[in-house]
Amino acid sequence: MESIRETQKKYGSRAFALAIIVSLILILAGFKPVGKGLILGTFFSIINFVLMGESLPMRLAKTKRKTFAFSLGSIFFRHVILAIPVVIAIKFEEYNFFSVFAGLFLVQVVILADHITGLIFSAKNKGIGKI
Repeated sequence: MESIRETQKKYGSRAFALAIIVSLILILAGFKPVGKGLILGTFFSIINFVLMGESLPMRLAKTKRKTFAFSLGSIFFRHVILAIPVVIAIKFEEYNFFSVFAGLFLVQVVILADHITGLIFSAKNKGIGKI
């Protein structure tokens, strides 16, 4: 359970830091709704990521039928959570619709980027690619 929390903290904090930096640049460049939308989407993406990690141990000690029902309910609840910023972006012009979607995928992008950079640097350290 501790490793799940460490992973959540690692990727959640990196995603939120990236969102804040990019949003600050966008807001200073005059794109306030885009920056606000990115922060909003990233915040809800992190909430989704944490809920996903917290629900993993709850699935282990249950029967197959209860696990299926819990998983289905968890997925439905997390989709409702992810729909909240989308509805906010539709209702209010203060948030850019497309930047909210970018924020919703920012945690996944950070995880993917971390793995790709890990592969690149491990390949360089092993001497792969040298002639």
